[in-house]
Amino acid sequence: MLAVVDFINQKRYITGFAYFTGANLTLTLVAAFLCVMFAPTAAGPGIPEIKAYLNGVDTPNMFGASTLIVKIIGSIAAVSAGLDLGKEGPLVHIGTCIAALLGRGGTEKHHLRWKWLRYFNNDRDRRDLITCGASSGVCAAFRSPVGGVLFALEEVATWWRSALLWRTFFSTAVVVVVLRGFMEYCNSGRCGLFGRGGLILFDVSSVTVKYHPMDLVPVVVIGIIGGVLGSLYNYLLLKVLRLYSLINEKGRLYKLLLSLGVSLFTSVCLYSFPFLVPCSRCEPSLLNEGVCPTNGRTGNFKQFNCPTGYYNDLASLLHSANDDAVRNIFSTSTPTEFLPISLLIFFAIYCILGLFTFGIAVPSGLFLPIILMGSAYGRLLGLAMGSYTDIDQGLYAVLGAASLMSGSMRMTVSLCVIFLELTNNLLLLPITMLVLLISKTVGDCFNPSIYEIILELKGLPFLDAKPETWMRNLTVGELAAAKPNVVSLRGIEKVTRVLEVLKASNHNGYPVVDRDVGMTELQGLVLRAHLITVLRKKWFLPDRRRTEEWEVREKFTSVDLAEKARKIEEIELTEEDMEMYIDLHPFTNATPYTVVESMSVAKAVVLFREVGLRHLLIMPKYQAAGVSSTK
Repeated sequence: MLAVVDFINQKRYITGFAYFTGANLTLTLVAAFLCVMFAPTAAGPGIPEIKAYLNGVDTPNMFGASTLIVKIIGSIAAVSAGLDLGKEGPLVHIGTCIAALLGRGGTEKHHLRWKWLRYFNNDRDRRDLITCGASSGVCAAFRSPVGGVLFALEEVATWWRSALLWRTFFSTAVVVVVLRGFMEYCNSGRCGLFGRGGLILFDVSSVTVKYHPMDLVPVVVIGIIGGVLGSLYNYLLLKVLRLYSLINEKGRLYKLLLSLGVSLFTSVCLYSFPFLVPCSRCEPSLLNEGVCPTNGRTGNFKQFNCPTGYYNDLASLLHSANDDAVRNIFSTSTPTEFLPISLLIFFAIYCILGLFTFGIAVPSGLFLPIILMGSAYGRLLGLAMGSYTDIDQGLYAVLGAASLMSGSMRMTVSLCVIFLELTNNLLLLPITMLVLLISKTVGDCFNPSIYEIILELKGLPFLDAKPETWMRNLTVGELAAAKPNVVSLRGIEKVTRVLEVLKASNHNGYPVVDRDVGMTELQGLVLRAHLITVLRKKWFLPDRRRTEEWEVREKFTSVDLAEKARKIEEIELTEEDMEMYIDLHPFTNATPYTVVESMSVAKAVVLFREVGLRHLLIMPKYQAAGVSSTK
């Protein structure tokens, strides 16, 4: 009889594993197929590319409509597949895509022509909209309006100004109001699980935060552990991403197979490891007709392989949604809810899965996996302290999550506010600040932040705020001399010459220099986009002469000159057109930023970044030296 029961149980577990793995593989295939076939830029979190864009480097199709659609559907599928990733990074990318599309009234090919949209058709407003979109994404992910603003300030934006502060704050305020409105509508149960809970995701305000001087010792230890583990996680993740880049270079099929392989490995881990831990008995006060509460859908307890009245604590973490897993591990006044072995296994599993999941061809975020890893070792330390501390185990989990986040991402102010808005416990502020500062300091001793590592791995140039040491000993003139000769144009240039320059180089701007006998005069700087617009509209002159202002205003509007540059291959000119002339003076910025060739590179970098420049001209000390330029 016992053998028959064991056989039935084994068959039930095998069937459950088949359904579990099959569903996860199907959802992963949907997410990976969409990313690989339709929008490769939708894979990953998107935050490094957003940082690069706001720093001056544009990634093609990063904010397109196809990227937005694939990001939304792929994120839902990837998170539902049980992969060790979060929705927070993709939400930031989704927010920036929506902002970019709204700013230009639609896609590149099909967009609205409303007059008021022309006011956003310039580089500065595009950057502001992208920044507002990023802060709105963080706000939507964590329901943290102030944290979203500070995230944009600390992590994403390169150039910040006072007007951008209230714009991002207004954006996050709208997000919170809309979220709250949907929650009120869904509180009656008409929207499933969407309306459950409030704006506070992981509320730990019910516990009293009290600590004595000796409690600062484990708090400092948590900060040190977070810095060490965060830097180690960054180092190992870099190795894995380099391996994945070699696999992904082989083609689309290998990207799909890699994603499915990771999904299969994840399903095996999530399903098999809970069998290794013993069952725990529910507190008698929590039993409902002898059954642990919320075994069915979501909550603190999962029965899994345990008899009635018992629960599997590891399954309660692994088989819950990420948000519910965080709530479980952040739970306060529950000193016996999780066994040490379960927390240790959970930490090890999420470390391994986090390393192997990030980098596959699906939309993914780093926030939630790192929070879960950090909260696991934080709660373990709280268990080890036992009666020697007055701090609750759930609060140790909060501190552990904050420390690992800071140790990996190297953020402090924004993380501090995000965690305060997540947990709704202002009394945690002093020790949270201490943990974040320690973990960031320790992590900086080993390697850069995870986003800086990804930027370097993807080959996206990024101009740091702090110049490197060698820049102090090198002048901009010496730096320009080591580069190829600058490409310049004359004030009145032949169409053939302009076309040759645009095809031979991909610079965004060109100095306009008039050379006469014994004299060289800098007229200014002309943008590539303006040159292509002039060629496209065929605003040519039959002879070499300067034009009047009214001639230019008849042909061009501010909207024409604010549009992004098109491809030079789209320009079609006849042989007669090629022999004509263009007066570049009306399209030239006559007052560009310039520096003397004897200025140090460090000073030039500070000027370039702080003012938010795109071009900087290097002027010679003497007329005979000529004129050179750098970007």
